[in-house]
Amino acid sequence: MLDFNNLEIAFSSKTRSELRNACLLFSAIKYPSLVKIAKAGTNVALAIHFPLAWAVKPTLYKQFVGGESLEDCAPTIEHLKKYQVFSTLDYSAEGKKTPDGIKAAFEETLRSVDYAKKNPNIAYAVFKPSTLTYDALFSKVSEKRGKLTIDEIKEYREFTERFMALCQRAYDNNVRILVDAEDYCFQAAIDELTDEAMRKFNKERAIVFATLQMYRHDRMPYLQRILDDSIEKGYFPGIKFVRGAYMEDERARAAEYGYPDPICKDKAATDANFDEGVAFVIDHLDRMELFMGTHNEESNYKLAQLMLDKNLATNDKRVFFAQLLGMSDNISFNLSDAGYNVTKYVPYARVNDVLPYLIRRAEENTSVAGQTGRELRMLKSELERRKKLKK
Repeated sequence: MLDFNNLEIAFSSKTRSELRNACLLFSAIKYPSLVKIAKAGTNVALAIHFPLAWAVKPTLYKQFVGGESLEDCAPTIEHLKKYQVFSTLDYSAEGKKTPDGIKAAFEETLRSVDYAKKNPNIAYAVFKPSTLTYDALFSKVSEKRGKLTIDEIKEYREFTERFMALCQRAYDNNVRILVDAEDYCFQAAIDELTDEAMRKFNKERAIVFATLQMYRHDRMPYLQRILDDSIEKGYFPGIKFVRGAYMEDERARAAEYGYPDPICKDKAATDANFDEGVAFVIDHLDRMELFMGTHNEESNYKLAQLMLDKNLATNDKRVFFAQLLGMSDNISFNLSDAGYNVTKYVPYARVNDVLPYLIRRAEENTSVAGQTGRELRMLKSELERRKKLKK
């Protein structure tokens, strides 16, 4: 029976030393004030090019990042696979919005797709569309704010070519690729391009996956439109579900610009929307594939039970559960032990380039109700369990 409280399975991959280090880290990031200070200090250090690797690598970086390069991630990939957990390598450098920075992000993502082809332990490739263009242009196109200049038309065409080239490479390599969701001001353009890519590359199976942030109250109608369009045009949508990552910013921006708040009224509404979306895809699994990314225990239990109720094999290749590296191991490893398909998002990038991502992970653990407390409580319990075994 699936039990996310089975700590022996949850932490079977970790040594006592690793458990103690994780315990110290989560003990620190449970304090919002400390995370804010760390964020401010990091921003200053990055601005003056102060070296931070000595402080970050043994702590946040070690917990949440696979390495500085694709090759550096190899030990993490192999280690996870010993426990039947796949990897999804995520190039998490904060892109420098210069022509060279955009080119570098594009080329690194292409390399990650090629790397995934060669390693059967990598389940998906992934990319963040906003790393491939300029924010101002992206939001202008997505929100249809004014006529584009000649230069903007050229740059946006180059962005769409980069977007489609990544999907083409994934198709050529037979590697499933996740198109990350982003801020509301970018998402309409992302949806449009992802829909186009799915129509082109998902004729035989799901290669390109759209990401739906279910804290948006318009995502169920969008999901229905995807299904209807796929039936009409003959393709198999890939759907990734997350709850969402930009709630406070979204509400503030909606108020500032005077458009309706796109976010569900409260957490209960978001949870209901999320579970409805997952059930919808399972009901149409003959035409869709599902990637569910969440640290919510109840949602993971519900999907596992739904699969059993539908007489689906636990290892049905059309369904994957996902969590971030360094978080919710009680979910990931107990699911994999029960035979379900599980992947960990494994970020990688040089220390300074990935620092903004790491700070967001710390903020996420602080802000998500009970997340840090749960992690810390389980880590301490497992250390205590092992201590008793030695007596």
